[in-house]
Amino acid sequence: MTTALRDFIKNPTPAELELVARYGMQPEDARRERAFLAFAETGLPHRRMEGWKWTDFKAALKALETPAAASAKDPLPDDGALVFRFTPKGFEAPAKLPDGIRMVVQPGVQAFPGAEDVPMGALAAALAGGGKRPATLAFEITSSEAPRLHFVFEGAGEASFARIVFLVRSGASLTLTESYLGGAGLTASVLEFDLERGAKLNRTIFQRGGAGEALAVTGIAHLGAEAEMTQTTLAFGAKVARMETRVVHQASGSKLNLNAAYLSGKGFHADITTNVRHGAPSCVTRQLTKGAVLDGGTGVFQGKFFVPRKTGQHTDADMQHQALLLEDGAQVFAKPELEIYADDVECAHGNTCGALDDAQMFYLRQRGIPETQARAMLTEAFIAEALGMADEAVRDVLLAEAQNWLSS
Repeated sequence: MTTALRDFIKNPTPAELELVARYGMQPEDARRERAFLAFAETGLPHRRMEGWKWTDFKAALKALETPAAASAKDPLPDDGALVFRFTPKGFEAPAKLPDGIRMVVQPGVQAFPGAEDVPMGALAAALAGGGKRPATLAFEITSSEAPRLHFVFEGAGEASFARIVFLVRSGASLTLTESYLGGAGLTASVLEFDLERGAKLNRTIFQRGGAGEALAVTGIAHLGAEAEMTQTTLAFGAKVARMETRVVHQASGSKLNLNAAYLSGKGFHADITTNVRHGAPSCVTRQLTKGAVLDGGTGVFQGKFFVPRKTGQHTDADMQHQALLLEDGAQVFAKPELEIYADDVECAHGNTCGALDDAQMFYLRQRGIPETQARAMLTEAFIAEALGMADEAVRDVLLAEAQNWLSS
């Protein structure tokens, strides 16, 4: 089977051959095979694929190697939270969970529908597990007062893979924070959310990787009637990093807030990609993404709203992307899309890229504020709006991390 898969990837790179070898060491499983075949159709995503033309994993990831840089320190507080930790070699979880949270550690692979649409998510689903790591970590949330769940992805190693599934029952609430701190040559995780009627999810993602690392975080959510999802992302990038979120409004009255900020310095690449399908009438989506990029850094935003003719009527959706190119040599690639077939909707999108306002800089400099500090102040004020809906336990920390990056 391994030989056939190796041959299925056209001109495999050393990194792809190592991924095939890792798959060959996993227990045989038809669902695992299907997920890996979905990845193998393209191999590592590359610039000749339309959705990946600005985020080329194949070119960036030559081999699976442990990077020289250690994991970053986790800035998100864990006071009052239940902490789950994934490393390339293991997995740690609290010994006991409170009522309202049920966790199932599954050694086998669950079916992964739509794997062909998310090749890095399919790779994570296929290679998760082995040793002390679960193939699928599943949660059922039945309480509206469950404590925050905090997931940490860190540790030195060649590669780290994880698959986590959440079922949030009717009327229940889940507050989730995730810290992706680097340390592995390749980190790929996929998180799936199923929100029943009236369920609520507040998800906050913090990402900081090294200049020699590759990272792909894939989130897939299905929203039931009157369900509410709020997601906030702060990404500093890596050699190549993609934070991808796909959401389907499955029943009327669901609401989605999808916000992100990316800050990319020299040698760092941060990609925010989203796809929202309004598969039911009278659903609301609000999306705001802001970025700031320095010389030698790269930012990518790709957002798409799909509104079908019959089921998407009375959709209310707005997408905005705004980016600052702080220095010459900064790169930002943006592709906002609206694909609308329904005729009774309110949908809009906007996209702007530019420099800091010269008049505002002059105003601050005239009051004795050094140029570096003035630039940091203006950029922080610009970025802060995208972080305003993060969970209150971590909101100030995200702002502080952005401020530290800007000040340095």
